[in-house]
Amino acid sequence: MTDNPPPLTPPCHANRWRAATIACLLLLALGLTAGMSMFEQFKAQITDLQAKLKTTARIKYIAVLMDAQRAPALLVTFDPQDRALQLQRLNSVKEGREDSMQLWALSANREPVSLGVLESSGKTLRLAASDTTLTDVQQLAISVENKGGAGTGQGPRLPYLFSGPVVQKAL
Repeated sequence: MTDNPPPLTPPCHANRWRAATIACLLLLALGLTAGMSMFEQFKAQITDLQAKLKTTARIKYIAVLMDAQRAPALLVTFDPQDRALQLQRLNSVKEGREDSMQLWALSANREPVSLGVLESSGKTLRLAASDTTLTDVQQLAISVENKGGAGTGQGPRLPYLFSGPVVQKAL
């Protein structure tokens, strides 16, 4: 009788394939979890940036009012979102006890329009304004008036203490 060697059994790769499949599934789960986490972080960053954008001033108009020696005296900015003119004093000029400083909008074809009386002697103050307050306004000026400002229907006392052109910024 001839001795036949036992048939060779092919090596069993099933265990290797099973281990490779499990490893691939784990990598896929890890990648999916990381992707979802990054997506949530991205959404949180967008929400945070949108909130910051809402609170960030978007200056539409700006004017630097100069004194007679052409030195900057007052910075005026308008933020349509805030609906206010922001005035910042750049010098130390203050009105007297019996005087008030009044802000005027000057246009080529119209009488000067009062934008308000500067009630505070602080470095900054705000005056309420609408989106159309500075439309077609070429210059802003400050006059010195009797306490409380010029009466209704009265124009400013001349000469102006400070004046300067209005510039509309590109948004």
